[in-house]
Amino acid sequence: MPETAMILAAGLGMRMRPITETVPKPLVTVAGRPMIDYVLDSLHAAGVRRIVVNAHHLADQLVAHLSSRAGDAVEISDERDRLLESGGAVVKALPVLGPDPFYILNADTFWLEQPGAELHLKKLAAAWSPGRMDMLLTAAPMDRVVGYGGRGDFLLDGAGRIARYDGTSPNPYVNMGAAIASPSIFADAPEEPFSLNWCYDRAISAGRLHGLVGEGLWLTIGTPEAIGEAERAMKAFPAQAQPALSP
Repeated sequence: MPETAMILAAGLGMRMRPITETVPKPLVTVAGRPMIDYVLDSLHAAGVRRIVVNAHHLADQLVAHLSSRAGDAVEISDERDRLLESGGAVVKALPVLGPDPFYILNADTFWLEQPGAELHLKKLAAAWSPGRMDMLLTAAPMDRVVGYGGRGDFLLDGAGRIARYDGTSPNPYVNMGAAIASPSIFADAPEEPFSLNWCYDRAISAGRLHGLVGEGLWLTIGTPEAIGEAERAMKAFPAQAQPALSP
């Protein structure tokens, strides 16, 4: 099981304005809690304690919040001087993340565990197969996702391999920003800021990008309107809005 994780938290949150003019997006509250706290709690519940978080927009607020959380072993990857995008952020953090596979999570996407089911991050770890995979993504069915306004991201074949959604096939899945990656996928990565889409396409071409279907309820908070939508869904969900906490 991965022992380290990267949380991508440096984005400008342009679609969340005016809220993000004064608050970094990961600290926007949903059901009374900053979004990033749900992500951190899910990592803790899975036993992951070594976490890297990148920071750029209103970085001082994010750093102060992370420092205030008891029991966290969070290292800040400082991007104040240059925003590196999702892929570049991971490359910068590789020396801290180490040589073994690690989790990559979005700070603005979290989930409520299906009651009675195994924790999602533990399921990801159990499904990880380095002989077949460079990355393993969470692929959620459209009807399990709240706050997503797109048409779908991926298709899965019978072996769990991912292809880009072509816009016409039935039953597309949404990339929910909870993944395991091998550091090797970042070999020869661009020197300039780049998106994780570069890694996805590279792994797809090699047949080594896989997906695990996410159970539970998945929430992505991209606009101010999505906050209320998420809170209503959380109240209605049987897990009662709280990821499982660490023992």
